[in-house]
Amino acid sequence: MKALLTGALLVCLAVLCADAAETEWSVGLAMVKITPDKPVPMAGYASRTKPFEKVEQDIYAKALALEDLQGRRAVLVTTDLIGISSAVAEPVCLRIQEKTKLARSRILLSSSHTHSAPTLRLEERADPGLTPDDARNIVAYTRNLQDKLVEVATQALSRLEPAQLSWGSGVAHVAMNRREFTPRGVILGENPRGLVDRSVPLLRIDSLEGRLRAVLFGYACHNTTLTQTNFSLCGDYAGFAQAYIQEQHPGALAMFMIGCGGDANPYPRGTMNHAREHGAALGKEVCRVLDAPLRRVGGPLTCVFDQASLPLQQFSRAELDKMATTGPSWQTGNAKALLAKLERGEKIESAYDCPVAVWQFGTNLTLVALSGEVVVDYVPLVEQAIGPLQLWIAAYCNDVFGYLPSARVLREGGYECRGLYTTEGFFAPAAQDVLVAKVRDLAQRAGRKLPE
Repeated sequence: MKALLTGALLVCLAVLCADAAETEWSVGLAMVKITPDKPVPMAGYASRTKPFEKVEQDIYAKALALEDLQGRRAVLVTTDLIGISSAVAEPVCLRIQEKTKLARSRILLSSSHTHSAPTLRLEERADPGLTPDDARNIVAYTRNLQDKLVEVATQALSRLEPAQLSWGSGVAHVAMNRREFTPRGVILGENPRGLVDRSVPLLRIDSLEGRLRAVLFGYACHNTTLTQTNFSLCGDYAGFAQAYIQEQHPGALAMFMIGCGGDANPYPRGTMNHAREHGAALGKEVCRVLDAPLRRVGGPLTCVFDQASLPLQQFSRAELDKMATTGPSWQTGNAKALLAKLERGEKIESAYDCPVAVWQFGTNLTLVALSGEVVVDYVPLVEQAIGPLQLWIAAYCNDVFGYLPSARVLREGGYECRGLYTTEGFFAPAAQDVLVAKVRDLAQRAGRKLPE
């Protein structure tokens, strides 16, 4: 009799423990269409000087809200956009904070970096080839977008339901290193032997009954399958991958975060068919991993956020004059902007404050969210700093200000060294160590166990 009672007690305890594990998370989801109501100039290629001509695929903002057992909430918003600068992102985050009482560290904005989406800007500026109406439409679209980002984040936070989280990773052969070495220096081309990150990390969100509710997945490659000749609005390969996954899993939401793909392009590229094929290839790999054994993700969720003060190179007026007149094309624009700043009697900044975030999911998973167009060298650098296991490295988060080259890339030169494009300046080689040190500091503060 005693043995029977002991057995029954053990069964009850096992059931209670299982129930506790199953309800460790609550998740809310929301989606809003952000396709412009009227044609707006497209972002990403300076040679395009007119609005988009058709909508090949609607674009979206999607939100994933999380709450752990301690009641600590966070929200991630992904967007089919080229990149959200801090000027656009921070007012959105402030409004989300006011509406939801979340700390800034618990709000993460991500962009897919598609070059087939609208230009974003808060000030009316008629660039060469654009009309005053174009400039007004850009600002109107951007302000409306800000409203929608606040809306989708607050909606997700209001829809929290018990959920189970798990994660895994696959591989997709879409990315090609684009830093091609030639006798004239490094150009934008194809480098088959160059480093790329082809991993496909994903987070699976299930209902307690085991129904797939959403999947967040990543890939480290420019969304530039479509080039400057394209005037059709779409999410490029990432948009088509999300659509593919949602077709295979009706009722589930697919969300995309780009990784450290600042020096990678899709291969091959150039046509809408290429974009669809790359999207299908990535989507198929996500679906394959979804059906494979995944690792459980537990709580609590610890979120930390800070600014890394990244040093900028300091040049004399003579050096800038030379860069502006005889330097490579990727260098001249920023050099001219710095010269104009000197002419106005303004100070040239010595550093740029770059947002960095780390979300730690219990002891199971660390999400490092970098900002800017981060080159692939930062993947092994971050792995060495905080360990390679149970790690997801994303980029283009919170502030897309320009390229973030490594010290190696700066030595070699090339387009990824062009510097800031939301303001003026070129990153110094020391920026690499400053950023990696900040990631290590935040990972430690978040509770990740670091290598000795």
